[in-house]
Amino acid sequence: MTILVTGAAGFIGSCFARHLLSKNHTVVVLDKLTYAGHLENLEGLIDNKTLFFEKGDIADDAFVASLFKKYQFDAVTNFAAESHVDNSIHSPREFIETNIIGTFTLLDNSRKYWSSLSEDKKQNFRYLQVSTDEVYGTLGETGKFHETLPYQPNSPYSSSKAGADHLVRAWHHTYGLPTVTTNCSNNYGPRQYPEKLIPVMITNALQEKNLPVYGNGGNIRDWIHVEDHAHGVYLALTRGTPGETYCFGGNSERRNLDVVKAICATLDSVQPRKNGKSYSELITFVQDRAGHDWRYAIDDSKAQKDLGFERKYKNFEDGLKATVDWYLSNTEWSKKVLGKNKG
Repeated sequence: MTILVTGAAGFIGSCFARHLLSKNHTVVVLDKLTYAGHLENLEGLIDNKTLFFEKGDIADDAFVASLFKKYQFDAVTNFAAESHVDNSIHSPREFIETNIIGTFTLLDNSRKYWSSLSEDKKQNFRYLQVSTDEVYGTLGETGKFHETLPYQPNSPYSSSKAGADHLVRAWHHTYGLPTVTTNCSNNYGPRQYPEKLIPVMITNALQEKNLPVYGNGGNIRDWIHVEDHAHGVYLALTRGTPGETYCFGGNSERRNLDVVKAICATLDSVQPRKNGKSYSELITFVQDRAGHDWRYAIDDSKAQKDLGFERKYKNFEDGLKATVDWYLSNTEWSKKVLGKNKG
């Protein structure tokens, strides 16, 4: 199969591209190379035989149309998105343009291309939208998100993702385009740009900077390792039923403060501070995020039952240790991607 992977120079998309290559698929990467997208994430993969790179914007209609003509895709997987909640609060327009207009552009070009295919190729074509658990809103102390819950997004980011998901649903029900949507909990692992909680804490700690924790650190997130998420998306793409949604979680709920303390404890063990103190002494509590959702958790029993989904990283602490080790072994990667966005 020849598969378009948008946003594959980013964290999750690049992991998925690697997963596709391991399954002997041909991958076409479309990425705008914004601050969180880096060719370093695809280092050693771009060979113009099994992985091709195209720099561009998913909202550029003419450019997207040219790619369908050039590569004759068997599937489209959309990972491209503005994704940082804080940024969406301060600059929401970019999120509307990429997450909603960009998704529309991909969908409509997929529809036009799909309509031109023979019947057997129509049956096999897929458009897969990668979404987030944040579209469901927030949870109290109990319960989990699942596929049949109503959407209740609370931030500009989650609202833009919810809007995109509704477009995907409409293109399936109106035009018959074979679409699949996936929703996931918080991802962690190698090559995550240092703006999200775990890589921020690792990189700040190694530079002896404060470790900023929102509010009292009590907000709860469910963590899924990026490799497990990539595996789940592949199952949804190859085994999923058109028109369906599949949720993927890590079964690893942790308070934000506990995650930060676990990172500190790991670093204390593998790379102690020169002054002999614990990294946890760098923890600083800062003003809470506006509209900060209290708790996320996902029930992915549907994916387990219908797709055969299983997690490789069943223990969050093991996955976290592997993630810390990766950042310690790849300090040059961090310097490169952070250095590009200075000034």
